[in-house]
Amino acid sequence: MVYTDEYNIYARLGEWGYTHRTVCHAAGEFARDEDGDGFCEVHVNTMEGFWSLLRSWLRPHRGISQEKLPLYLGFFEFVHNVRRRGKALLGALIGLLLRPSPETPDEPES
Repeated sequence: MVYTDEYNIYARLGEWGYTHRTVCHAAGEFARDEDGDGFCEVHVNTMEGFWSLLRSWLRPHRGISQEKLPLYLGFFEFVHNVRRRGKALLGALIGLLLRPSPETPDEPES
């Protein structure tokens, strides 16, 4: 399920096999309760907030090359997903680096 606004760049998501729901910002809609249970199932606040944070985070790094942009984005994604800052972020990063790779076969026991 992909939730977006009605920007036409997302129009082909259905053709590509994704279930797609939209909100119409132009009509003043930012979230919609489709089944009347009081919970807004359709909203894009989380993704819009993510991009807003990313823009702010990248701003001091003006002039990032396209070659290195995926590295900056990957690190930002990691920081966002672990939801840690300061020393706690360092611990999460070290834990990720020390975790065995899923592609690495287990060593046979001796």
